[in-house]
Amino acid sequence: MDTTKTWYTSRTVWGGLIAVAAPLLQLGGLDLDQGLQGDLADTAVTLAGAVGGLLAIWGRLAATKSIG
Repeated sequence: MDTTKTWYTSRTVWGGLIAVAAPLLQLGGLDLDQGLQGDLADTAVTLAGAVGGLLAIWGRLAATKSIG
């Protein structure tokens, strides 16, 4: 691999987290099928990208020094 990305923009990481959470949620009575798990991973990656973009914009606007 010659490119890198942050952990929260990785579908694999989100898929793994959801795969770990799914059985725990099932113990609580909530059943997540495979399709829903995939949809949740895609949504998590999309939301993480959007939040990252908003944080970058906020950080630039809140900055006290200019970019040189």
